[in-house]
Amino acid sequence: MKKERELIPKPRSRFLRVKCPDCSNEQVIFSHAKTVVNCLVCSRVLLKPGGGKGKVEAEIVRQLNSWG
Repeated sequence: MKKERELIPKPRSRFLRVKCPDCSNEQVIFSHAKTVVNCLVCSRVLLKPGGGKGKVEAEIVRQLNSWG
């Protein structure tokens, strides 16, 4: 049986729960953020924008979106 192609593509972006390497604070960030994302507690950079998907510089605890 041939698998049918999906008509509506799934998004590639995700919300991520990350853990700051310096202070162990966990916070939710967007994987395709267009600005630098800092830790809310210690101000360390957690994500740098990269022309689409950002470069995550923290430990990813889990992905929060699951698109069916």
